[in-house]
Amino acid sequence: MPELEYNEEEILARASQGDRDSFGQLYERYVERIFNYVYYRTGNTHDAEDLTARVFQRAMNHIKNYTDRGVPFSAWLYRIAHNLVANWHRDRSRKQEIPLDDLPILPARGDHPEKNLVRSQEQDALLRMIRKLPSERQNLLILKFVENMSNAEIGSIMGRSEGAVKSLYHRTLLALRDQLEDQNLNLEGE
Repeated sequence: MPELEYNEEEILARASQGDRDSFGQLYERYVERIFNYVYYRTGNTHDAEDLTARVFQRAMNHIKNYTDRGVPFSAWLYRIAHNLVANWHRDRSRKQEIPLDDLPILPARGDHPEKNLVRSQEQDALLRMIRKLPSERQNLLILKFVENMSNAEIGSIMGRSEGAVKSLYHRTLLALRDQLEDQNLNLEGE
């Protein structure tokens, strides 16, 4: 929806009064971003779909209580998503199941299969490292690299100043670089 036609304040007001079409507009605007956020925190398409649905169900059930506190509506949705993902991680059993739908599909042509396998393993190792980071740092990386948000936008979602976001970002990347060097991973290829 073009920005000129999309007035989030009016839509939020109508949605908070029970207008489901208005909530549908909010859903359409944010569902992909919330799904991406949840997916990168869980690493599983099926769980990400389930948790994304729960985010919007919870938002719809509580939108009448939503209060504008000077941060974007998306910050409220990300907070709901963050809480649900945290609960998911806490409740999840240690048994790791990988649905067949989530297996990587190697391209039919292009790089040699062994090279693709090594690259895939390196990417998996990096994602495992990222998932071991504290929740706040995972959120930062997802908002920065998946959602392509500015430091100011990330700051409003995380409740931090832009400078604090820059500092956390810098420390996080240095820590990841050190871990990668320790494991001799070459994510750039050969």
